[in-house]
Amino acid sequence: MMYHNPVLLEESVDGLNIKEDGIYVDVTFGGGGHSREILNHLGEKGRLFGFDQDKDAIENKIDDERFTLIQENFRYVKRFLRFYGIKKVDGILGDFGVSSYQFNEAERGFSTRFEAKLDMRMDQDSALSAYQVINEYGEAKLKDIFYRYADLKNAPKLARIIVEERQGSPIEDSKRLNDLLSPHLFKGKENKILAQIYQAIRIEVNQELEVLKEFLSQTEDLVVKGGRLSLISYHSLEDRLVKRYIRSGLFEGEPEKDFFGNISVPFKKVGKLITPTKEEVSENNRARSAKLRIAKKL
Repeated sequence: MMYHNPVLLEESVDGLNIKEDGIYVDVTFGGGGHSREILNHLGEKGRLFGFDQDKDAIENKIDDERFTLIQENFRYVKRFLRFYGIKKVDGILGDFGVSSYQFNEAERGFSTRFEAKLDMRMDQDSALSAYQVINEYGEAKLKDIFYRYADLKNAPKLARIIVEERQGSPIEDSKRLNDLLSPHLFKGKENKILAQIYQAIRIEVNQELEVLKEFLSQTEDLVVKGGRLSLISYHSLEDRLVKRYIRSGLFEGEPEKDFFGNISVPFKKVGKLITPTKEEVSENNRARSAKLRIAKKL
């Protein structure tokens, strides 16, 4: 499987501050690049669990007795680790977003570059696909998706155009969707805005923000005191959730203060925000928007 070079590989694995006999989790296994590097730091008694819901990623399974690959969405991380008798871990790594392999597989429908059926499912067994979103969602719901997940000012117009077009026949593939919307986008920025539209649909199909919040909410119980989170985000909606959770243990609002004005939070950030070097971006274009945040359990 032709997966991307792991983004921020050394920085994200170093951020885990790995103990040789520790227990670690890579919740976004993909091509296995981060997992292989974690295994390089583990001793014989160390253990690593990988999560990935994509059937294609399972073919990259690592043949190592210290490694266990779980074909599930990482929103269920706590449940499935307990199945293996694991209640606490020393660190968790997450590299969120869509892999280069998924983008480059035309039939998966993630990219605006290919003519393909509207799909965008990371879990290929999921009932909800981009086809359902485009052809079955009401105009108000489509508008809301384009507003919230892509920040498109002309979201009402785009939603109306889609609903009117599909009355004749279903919009089944990316070419028809692109041809339908492109004339209504800013000249010279069609490709960029189409990418934003696809991102919004993909986030809805895969419930990406809900999944991320469910996962983060479980880390307080999972990670041992002194353990680490090492989390890579690719768009502002993801990064905002990660940043707020590390800062306050919440996704909205502010934590309560005690009598002395202190707050109790589960994690403390380690170092500053880390972004890729120019050299890494030149070698791996997917890295250009990556943001790595590291946190330590208090």
